[in-house]
Amino acid sequence: MATRRQTFRLYPNQSQQRQLFKARRLHQYIYNACLAGRKHAWETDRKNLKYFDQQNKLPQFKKDNPEFAVLGSQALQATVKRVDSAFQAFFKGLRKHPKFKSLRNYSGWTYPGSAGWKVYTNGKHGKVELRDLGLSIRMRGKAKQWGDPTTLTIVYRPSSYQWYASFTVEVATVEAKYDSTSDLKYESIIAYDLGTSTALTTYDGSEYVELTNPRFLRNKEQEVKRKSKQMRRKIAPNRKKKTKPSNRWKKASKTVSRLQRKVSNQRQDWQHKVTSDIASRYDIGVTEELRVRNMTRKAKKGSKRKKQKAGLNKSILDVGMSTLNKMIGYKIEAKGGLLLVLDTKKVKPSQRCPNCGKVHKHWASLSGRYHICDACGFEIARDKGSALVMYQVAINKQPGDGTALVDVDAVSSTCKKRSRKDTGSLKQLQQKKRSKLSKSSPEDRVFETPSYAVRRGSSC
Repeated sequence: MATRRQTFRLYPNQSQQRQLFKARRLHQYIYNACLAGRKHAWETDRKNLKYFDQQNKLPQFKKDNPEFAVLGSQALQATVKRVDSAFQAFFKGLRKHPKFKSLRNYSGWTYPGSAGWKVYTNGKHGKVELRDLGLSIRMRGKAKQWGDPTTLTIVYRPSSYQWYASFTVEVATVEAKYDSTSDLKYESIIAYDLGTSTALTTYDGSEYVELTNPRFLRNKEQEVKRKSKQMRRKIAPNRKKKTKPSNRWKKASKTVSRLQRKVSNQRQDWQHKVTSDIASRYDIGVTEELRVRNMTRKAKKGSKRKKQKAGLNKSILDVGMSTLNKMIGYKIEAKGGLLLVLDTKKVKPSQRCPNCGKVHKHWASLSGRYHICDACGFEIARDKGSALVMYQVAINKQPGDGTALVDVDAVSSTCKKRSRKDTGSLKQLQQKKRSKLSKSSPEDRVFETPSYAVRRGSSC
């Protein structure tokens, strides 16, 4: 079984919207209260609160605060877990220190299990029932794959004033057609190189195909700047001065958000069409490992090319290289295919000559778009050469030392061994808690999940 996320748009009436806004506000309060509780415990006693320390206070908290009684217990636990996940990411150095969230920046809440909700759909439209709130909301959308829904996340997007229901669905997986790299069929392989001037350059053994960069952001950039400039002439919100935004500022902000959302929708639609076409015609995809986060870093201090680097970063993000790689990967894998990700540092597709295998370090410059090998005289465009090198590596026909498929650390979803990591989900936490209780003595179990008396309005 594989897990997929499917999102539907919700269409609540005015009465249902009021209840959804109320639930969102309560979950936001719980989030900030848990954050305040951890901050207070550390500042006063130098104590680092754990997830169970705050979860065990929820039953008494709901008794002392009747307005929270309408919310499901598992949904509240998921909100508390969200705070714990934010701190765990901070301790690992993956994110900054968690901050208090305003209602505008709090997206929604999650039902981590099957309790508290039920969905009525076969993958196309339908309705979702939120039992803890007593709501039955109409939804529209079409899922590419539908199966057994396991979790539900209710999301509100302030920029579009729209509600969404995001489900995680367990679907049946297709048996992999290739168990090892020795089973590759040459006619079903496609190698592709990602770029900015040309978004995708593909090679399947017979012909090259170049897809130009649609530049959705560039096309709307001037209009977004013009509309954003109108916001500066209106009264903007200022928390320090306790200034509320004017209605004219809200209207201008909504216009800018609508333009930015249109750009995002256009890019996502184009990405789905391109990747679906590739996945439908090929069983094996070959690409190089791209670390987009490192590629889009700001220019160093004192650099004279800050504007050029900012423009390059904008072009890379406008294409959505990371998203394209992910989409091609999971769509090919869904049909039983294989995605090979080659180690860029070992293969060096943009610096290696496809004909003789010699590595030219000066080819790494982005200004050179056409390469001529000084060893064998082979001539080819930069992006086409990269795609050709990756294709020949996949079929073990690329000249040069260390270019065999077994030597370049090719990573694939079906041939690499995946180790299950403890991500700290609610399901894993409950399993860990039950195993701990089974090993402890009956006397110790009494004090395993204590209840704390929480005063009305106090943090949990």
